[in-house]
Amino acid sequence: MNKKSLSKNSSPRIKIIQKIYGSLMNPDEKIIYPKNQFKKFIKDVVSGTIERSELIEETILQNLKDDIDLKKTDKLLKIILFAAVFELLFKHNNPKKVIISEYLLASEFFLEKVQIGYLNAILDKISKVVRKDE
Repeated sequence: MNKKSLSKNSSPRIKIIQKIYGSLMNPDEKIIYPKNQFKKFIKDVVSGTIERSELIEETILQNLKDDIDLKKTDKLLKIILFAAVFELLFKHNNPKKVIISEYLLASEFFLEKVQIGYLNAILDKISKVVRKDE
């Protein structure tokens, strides 16, 4: 599936990234979730990622301290990473390979190829730690 065949409305992960970004840019504004077949999932991941950002950051720092410097990481890359790690930690009904591939696909709208490769390596490494059983 290439970028053109994936419309902006078809991927819940794109909406998740947009909602978290909007929330960070306008923290006082209420997040609005329009009608969508994935509304509950989008809402769960967005609110869960925001509410558990400290735990997610701690998990990333514990497992990837030599691989990433969150203070210097691009804001969008960080948002995608945090949302993906949230899903890896709390959405056990989604296989880790699906989570990673969906976020990599969605990241094509926001990141450069080099950043996507880096994201892939980071998600692969952390998924092996937080989802040992898969």
